[in-house]
Amino acid sequence: MNRQAQAAVLFLLGAALLHAGFTDLYLRYVKAGLQPLLLLSGAVLIAAALATVWYEWRGRTKTGHDEGVDHGDGDGHVHREPRVSWLLVLPLLALILVAPPALGSYSAMRTGTALQQPYGYDKLPAAGPLHLTVVDYATRAVYDHGRSLKGRRLDVTGFVALDGAGHPYLVRMALNCCAADAQPVKIALTGRIPPVLQPDKWLEVTGTYTARRTKDPVNNGPIPYLQVTEAKPVPVPKDPYDESWNK
Repeated sequence: MNRQAQAAVLFLLGAALLHAGFTDLYLRYVKAGLQPLLLLSGAVLIAAALATVWYEWRGRTKTGHDEGVDHGDGDGHVHREPRVSWLLVLPLLALILVAPPALGSYSAMRTGTALQQPYGYDKLPAAGPLHLTVVDYATRAVYDHGRSLKGRRLDVTGFVALDGAGHPYLVRMALNCCAADAQPVKIALTGRIPPVLQPDKWLEVTGTYTARRTKDPVNNGPIPYLQVTEAKPVPVPKDPYDESWNK
């Protein structure tokens, strides 16, 4: 790999990062709060590529004026970078050609619920239906025993997952940093459940709090139930991950 190839790879990788950062693509990889750092990284890579091209052009121009000067290693040869450097092209191709889907039911049902007791709870509106995340409903139902949820209409959105016995769950993958550390938070569904459910399909579920709970078979963690009164399909959200537990 010569300097021109290095510059081209750096430029394309930087451009790919900027493209991901300015669109919703980056949300498949990292949490929304990391967007500025991703854009900065792309800009730095492009600047490095341009600097590489400039230094290469400057060196060639200087060589043309300095006749008789050896710019190699003393034997008249200029060494290139090792061929292993071409492996840098692989993540570039993956970023450009492959847009991975967000983690879904396959990962969720093979990983134990990551429900954690929060330090506190945000204040909820005094009237009207409550639009809650999966994480918010699950933590309030388990650790606050549903005190702020009783008697309220609840709207929760997540994707469908089915266990080995066909029991339905509403799930959202929660992030700390990036998709590599995503963990599921699960709500078991009961009540007026649609007769046909497909894994990974997104639903907006309307229902009410119930004190019923179950245990996650993977890690024995608590999973609260939601009493469903209505469920309708919705498009995949712009940000498929839940970051509410680390804000």
